[in-house]
Amino acid sequence: MTGALGGFQWRDAVDILVVALVIYRVLVMFKGTRAVQMAVGLSALVVTSLVAQWLDLQSVLWLVGHFWAFWVIALVVLFQPELRRVLARFGQGRALQTLLGPTREEHVHVIDEIVSTVESLAARRVGALIVLERGTGLRQYAELGVPLDALVSADLLSSVFLPYSPLHDGAVFVRGGRVVAAGGFLPLSRNTQIGRALGTRHRAALGITEETDAVAVVVSEETGTISVAVEGQIDGVPDVDTLRRELRRLLGVSDEPEVGTAVRRGMRRLLPRVPGRA
Repeated sequence: MTGALGGFQWRDAVDILVVALVIYRVLVMFKGTRAVQMAVGLSALVVTSLVAQWLDLQSVLWLVGHFWAFWVIALVVLFQPELRRVLARFGQGRALQTLLGPTREEHVHVIDEIVSTVESLAARRVGALIVLERGTGLRQYAELGVPLDALVSADLLSSVFLPYSPLHDGAVFVRGGRVVAAGGFLPLSRNTQIGRALGTRHRAALGITEETDAVAVVVSEETGTISVAVEGQIDGVPDVDTLRRELRRLLGVSDEPEVGTAVRRGMRRLLPRVPGRA
C-alpha cells in the first residue's frame, strides 16, 4: 500500500478532482430528467455484460457485444436534448456575454417595458409569455414565429397578447433591445413532477428554460398571476416590483448585491404543484 501511494503526486490529485467535478456537474445537470432512467438502463446492460462474461453465456455476450458496437450513436440519439444543453453551457460564460451581449441601458429599458406590459396584462387577466434571450441563441425557436424586429415597447407587447391578436397564443422573443419574433411555439417541459394544474404557457416556459439559459415571464390568463421561469424552475412573483428586481438580477444589471436572496424570499416555487392554469 505504501509503495502504491509513493508514486502519487499532486498532478494525480488534480486529475482526480477534475474528473470528479465533471462527473458531479453532469449528474446534477441530468437530475430530474429522463436521462436518469436511461442511465439506469445503460448500467443494467453493463452489469448484464459482466455477469454474462463471468458465467460464460455466449448468446448473451453475442447480443450485448453487438449492442456496444453502436453505443456511441445510441447515446447521442437518446441523450440528444441533454447533450445539447450541456454543450450550450460552454458558450454562456460571463465574459463572453459581456462582450457580445446588450448594454446595461438596453437591459434596463427592456426590463421596464416588460414590467409595464406584465402589470397591465395581469390586471386584465390577459395571458402572456415573454422569452428573454441570454447566452444561448433562440433563433431556431424564433423562426417558428412571425418575425418582427422591432424595438421593445409596452404598447407593442400589449397589442401582441390582446385576445383579438392572431399572435396572442404564442411566445414573444426578445433579444437585446428588440422583439425579434412573436407567435412562436416552444417545446413543452418533460418534467415528470408537473401536475395537471400547470397550463400550457407555464409548461412552455419551463420547456424553453430546460433546454436553454433563457428567462421566461408568464402571465396566467385564468388567475392573472405572474411567474418567472429559469433553469427549468418556475416561481410565482407577488408583485411587479419584485418582478423588476428579479429580472435585473437574472440579466446581471442589479445594483443591489444581495437582491437575489431577498427577492426570492417573497417568491414561491410553483413546482411540483402549480395553483393556476395558464
